[in-house]
Order: sequence, then C-alpha cells, then structure tokens
Amino acid sequence: MKITEHIKNAKGKTLFSFELLPPAKGQGIQSIFQTMDELMEFKPPFIDVTYHREDYLYKEHGNGLLERVSYRKRPGTVAICAAIINKYKVDAVPHLICGGFTKEETENALIDLNFLGIDNVLALRGDAQRGEPNFIPTPGGHAYATDLLQQVVDMNNGKYLHEDVESSEKTDFCVGVAGYPEKHFESPNFNTDFKWLKKKVEMGAEFIVTQMFFNVDKYKEFVVKCRDNGIHVPIIPGLKPLTSKKQLITLPRVFHLDIPEELSDAVDSCKNNADVRAVGQEWLVQQCKELIDFGAPVLHFYTMSNPGPTKKIVEQLA
Repeated sequence: MKITEHIKNAKGKTLFSFELLPPAKGQGIQSIFQTMDELMEFKPPFIDVTYHREDYLYKEHGNGLLERVSYRKRPGTVAICAAIINKYKVDAVPHLICGGFTKEETENALIDLNFLGIDNVLALRGDAQRGEPNFIPTPGGHAYATDLLQQVVDMNNGKYLHEDVESSEKTDFCVGVAGYPEKHFESPNFNTDFKWLKKKVEMGAEFIVTQMFFNVDKYKEFVVKCRDNGIHVPIIPGLKPLTSKKQLITLPRVFHLDIPEELSDAVDSCKNNADVRAVGQEWLVQQCKELIDFGAPVLHFYTMSNPGPTKKIVEQLA
C-alpha cells in the first residue's frame, strides 16, 4: 500500500513509523528482525530502510601499485525490504540514492522493487563519499535528487533508459523526497532550498520526510510555508532522541541542524549518559505531543537500528 493511502486510511490519526539501517558488513538479517520485533507492537504501517554506498581505501603493494579495496558495505536494501514484507506483513520503503550507483543500476533496483510488489521509494541524493569534501556524482549516475526522482517518474510512465527494453510496463511507485525545515546545508538560503522542494513535488513527489529537528516551531513554520505555496502532499516529521553528550557536537556537524539552547544546556548539565537519555526522552515526548496536536500525519523515528530509546518514547504516546 502507498504511504499516501496509509495516511488517508488513518483518517487524521497520527501514525508511527521507523527507519532502520541495514546491518553492518558480515552481520545477518537477524539483527533487523530483533529490532523489528521490539517495534511491531506499535503497528507501524511502513518501515524505511536506508541505502548505503560502498566506501573504499587504497592498499599500497610492494611494487608501488595501489589497489582499491571496499571496506564498508552494507547488505542490499532491496533484499531487506523483501524480508521485512514477507515476515511482518508491513510495507517497506527503500531509500534510493544517487551516490555510488549508475542510472542502469538504479533502473535494475527499481525493476526488482516493482517485481517484489514494493509500492514506495524515498529518492535522495545521498551524502558525499567518506573522505570527500563535496558530493561527486558516480560516473553514469545522477548528480541531483531531482534527476533520480525523474527516473522514477519516467518508469511510472513506462519510460525506461533504453528503447530496446523488452518490457515497457509502467511502474506505480509512490515517491517521497527529503525536506529540510532548517534548509539543506548546501543551499545558499532557505528560499532557494524551498524552490527545489516545490519543483520535486511538481515533478511527482507524493510525500516529504523531513530531516530531524529539535524545535517543533521549525517544522510548523515549514509546513505553513509549504501549504501557502501550493505544496499539499503529506509532510512527515523525522525525529530522533538525544542519547549522549557527544551528540551536541556530532548531530549539528553531520546533519547541519540547530539544537535549542534549553535542550543543550539541560544535556550539558547531565552527569552521565543515563541522565542525557532521560532528558532527551522527555524533550522528544513533548515534541511528539505537540506534533500530534498540530496534525502531523506520521511520526517517523530515526532509530539508527537501536530501538530502545525510541520504544520508550512511543510507549508514552501510543
């Protein structure tokens, strides 16, 4: 079922959904199942599964030659989504990214997803490769999320990369895109970033999932601006609890977001991570209550495949 249909069927009730990371290289599917087992009591209508590009290092040999070695790779998102659907009978939403994939590889992934009956995808540019200061497109791949979105829309219209494709069957993916209540860090200003978001919706994006935030007013302002400018698709807030003092530095650096002074001061005064988790939990529970009152269609939790903190929060809301 499409995300938009889940939201429509909820008839105004706020749903819960969760994002999982594929297990690290060498780990089995059981780690995914263990996480899912803890979250299924909240009846999520869908589960997001992230996509990760390979990272490489260069190994120098005695003859002076360098060998590129893949050292960081996670198992296939497509297969994980199929396993989740088969075992738990909930919809899985695979992330599609530009970095690390050619257009042909993306088309093949979409063909597989369509074959498996997966109805939704989240189209993202993805991050720069580890060690690179800027995003560099993969040769033969997409440079922007809009290009990736266009490829999915094209396949929904029966248009494939090559005219000699044997089947021109139309796919029917419900496509989501990312939204940034505090703007994308590479955009020169919020309005420019917003214009690109509007373009994605005009191209065919049917729902938006936001970057995590810790100030509900930022989400509310973002939604109001969307509605005032003709963007009427569901806008799903992305959420994550603070669980350590270190995140006061890492989250703003990695995700380019602001942490409200009241929250950062409370975390900074904690004596240990147990205290931080309590503060983070209390803050996010209040965020969620405000979002439910505001009419957020779904509360989407970035679990980082650690369901414990998220579960404690949702227990207070379900």
